[in-house]
Amino acid sequence: MKPSKHLIFALFALAISQPTLAAPQPLDRVAVQINDGIVLESEIANMIDTVKANAKTANQSLPSDSALRTQVIERLILTRLQLQMADRIGLHIGDLQLDQAIENIAREQKMSVAQMQQKIESEGLSFSQYREQLREEITLGEIQRIQVQRRIQVSPQEITSLVKLIQEQGMKDVEYQIGHILIDVPSNPTSEQLESSSKRANIVLERLKSGEDFRRTAIASSSGPKALEGGIWDYMNINEMPTLFAEVINGAKTGDIIGPIKSGAGFHIIKIMDARGLQTKEIEEVRARHILLKPSPILSEDRAKAMLEQFLKQIRSGEAKFEDLARQYSEDPGSATKGGELGWAEPSIYVPEFAQTLNSLKTDQISEPFRTTHGWHITQLEERRKTDATDQFNSNRAHQLIFRRKFNEELQNWLDEMRSDAYIEIFQPETNRG
Repeated sequence: MKPSKHLIFALFALAISQPTLAAPQPLDRVAVQINDGIVLESEIANMIDTVKANAKTANQSLPSDSALRTQVIERLILTRLQLQMADRIGLHIGDLQLDQAIENIAREQKMSVAQMQQKIESEGLSFSQYREQLREEITLGEIQRIQVQRRIQVSPQEITSLVKLIQEQGMKDVEYQIGHILIDVPSNPTSEQLESSSKRANIVLERLKSGEDFRRTAIASSSGPKALEGGIWDYMNINEMPTLFAEVINGAKTGDIIGPIKSGAGFHIIKIMDARGLQTKEIEEVRARHILLKPSPILSEDRAKAMLEQFLKQIRSGEAKFEDLARQYSEDPGSATKGGELGWAEPSIYVPEFAQTLNSLKTDQISEPFRTTHGWHITQLEERRKTDATDQFNSNRAHQLIFRRKFNEELQNWLDEMRSDAYIEIFQPETNRG
């Protein structure tokens, strides 16, 4: 796995956990109030230090300290708002689920958990702080999934249209890495405010065209969701990227700068950072079955895991059959009546932990109990096969692409709504007085 984003989170943890060895420092102070929560000045300083350290390692230039501070504060505000929402709905990532996630990360890096811990600590990082940063990351992913997923509807007509396009393209899509800068405008802007934002966007565009570093410019100027990452979005094909990108990206080449493009949010500048072709001629599918137990006030996490461990012993000893136990105990209504059968599918349609587990199994092998967002599972890989892209696959693929595009759009809408409804007060740092 490339320098893990989880290890990057650990860098943030290091900044938070490092003791101060210099002379006594002034007392910490509240820098931002967010509803009933606060952000301390030390948190801002630690994140700024971490971003600077990462930029130095990557040989990446940064904007002014004031511009960087603004972006860091905005990131902390959005993070706090999401964590507050998670608290309100009772979303908590327990230690067992966290341990499962760490095991998956270690497996991806082809090492044991102990080896990964040793590697992290050899770099001067605190493993316990890494765990808590990972717990926060998982919480953010879950609260986004819970809150945004229900806002999305994909119609049969949308799927049919995209399936036709996929068939015409013969699955030869291209994935783009997009750089994005948003120059925002206020709600219900005046003509003067619109003109001011438009001028700012054109100034930024001219700087980029004259060779100014895109990432540095994005960190300094952008109000977009990826500003602190230098405005860089992960690779996406045209069907899963936000509509605004998709409408202007067709035919563009690496290095092209597009914009400013006006939308309700402001003025957008887009750069094609990279493009790569997709080679999808054969699809590997798996046929699997599983048993799902959902922890509840009645069934604890430990008890659910222990029950599945007992099921495993019964199956392996021949005392019970997998399908009989699934019919009797599994809490997945879609598969329980079929003996836990999930049918043929691409592993990627499942949640990451389930897909990773299936990918690690040999034919007929049954997994150890593992945790996903749905609960505790054991799964058996029954068969693997390679197949051409069937109509059903194209329909599933189309649904996934449309869902991901809408998810990216609705996530930003949800964050904007949450921020506008929140009480937020940013306290300016005190200046030294002579």
